[in-house]
Amino acid sequence: MADDLKSSPPPSSSSSSSPLGNSVIPIVNKLQDIFAQLGSKSTIELPQVAVVGSQSSGKSSVLEALVGRDFLPRGSDICTRRPLVLQLLQTKKTSDGADEEYGEFLHLPKKKFFDFSEIRKEIQAETDREVGGNKGVSDKQIRLKIYSPNVLDITLVDLPGITKVPVGDQPSDIEARIRTMILSYIKHPSCLILAVTPANSDLANSDALQIAGTADPDGNRTIGVITKLDIMDRGTDARNLLLGKVIPLQLGYVGVVNRCQEDIIQNRSIKDALAYEEKFFRNRPVYSSLSDQCGVPQLAKKLNQILVQHIKTLLPDLKARISAALVKEAKIHASYGEITESK
Repeated sequence: MADDLKSSPPPSSSSSSSPLGNSVIPIVNKLQDIFAQLGSKSTIELPQVAVVGSQSSGKSSVLEALVGRDFLPRGSDICTRRPLVLQLLQTKKTSDGADEEYGEFLHLPKKKFFDFSEIRKEIQAETDREVGGNKGVSDKQIRLKIYSPNVLDITLVDLPGITKVPVGDQPSDIEARIRTMILSYIKHPSCLILAVTPANSDLANSDALQIAGTADPDGNRTIGVITKLDIMDRGTDARNLLLGKVIPLQLGYVGVVNRCQEDIIQNRSIKDALAYEEKFFRNRPVYSSLSDQCGVPQLAKKLNQILVQHIKTLLPDLKARISAALVKEAKIHASYGEITESK
């Protein structure tokens, strides 16, 4: 583990963001896998991006569009009932030019899922194994890696959507519990916040921005995502929202167009949805000067660049803390004395 950190480029490296991203993000992913197995014993917080938003804000659609595949549980009620740590890892095309895409779960080592509908079923099954099948919620993570030549290196934590009314086996204080769970992630300075808000709701009343503002009052770590731009009232647009004139964020906003529920029911592909999104922004002059803030591809690029820079900033302190922890554990180990064979 320490060797991996030593081999990573120093923060002052002049490497371009892409090679650096291909280097440092997988290292942090490996550390996350190790620390996940330590559970509460780990006191070192690693850089990551937490995705927050209310139910039906479009979180799942954003994540699936970033991957380019349908793989998340769907439904009208709460679907994300355990934190899903999603590690996207960019791979090269196969020798014959094909796109080999597959997923791996930490709880099922060495099993590759090439059928993304099976990934959805396993997320659902693993959730039910922990919290039952009647809408229960748990803070125990599910960890999923997706390997694909069509993604950028990004690590995201999909957190349960903020809900108001308990259903099924949920306790009466479900909203408070989910907010507490979300804050346990986003309160740490090492955590970037992806706050997802639908464009057809009042940004000033956004649950995502409200809870992000609690943990990040200066807006230094929060990236805003405005979803569902295509269903805003006629005569309105999201230009002022994207420019940060309503609620400013230092990392800015990105606007996206989601698949609607009818698209999902009719199995409209994400590829077709991305083509529709591109056409939507191209045909609306109001967004022409905001091209770097519009669309899922721009969101992926922005997330990758911000996460890489965030890791570069935190890497020296992270290395120092891990080194200190290793020295401490070595001293404890040495205090037990030499190993002797029993007679």
